[in-house]
Amino acid sequence: MALEKKVKAEIVKKFGANEKDTGSVQVQVALLTKRIQELTTHLKKNDKDHTARRSLLILVGQRKSLLAYLESEDRDAYLKLIAELGLRK
Repeated sequence: MALEKKVKAEIVKKFGANEKDTGSVQVQVALLTKRIQELTTHLKKNDKDHTARRSLLILVGQRKSLLAYLESEDRDAYLKLIAELGLRK
């Protein structure tokens, strides 16, 4: 379940330094968050889709690792990002 190009471009534009900045931690976390939201809505409709559930857990783990890295490197950027994405920590 990949994101649409239009949605991905909007996220990159909002969280990245420029339109081609897809590698920064903030952009990666925002993209993972969007994919997690989409998988969550999918699993609410299809509760027996165990492959999607496993994928969701993998994405949550990746996001958690990236957030831990960002928190250790730049606490202010971390706090700003979780506030913008509506994540609780």
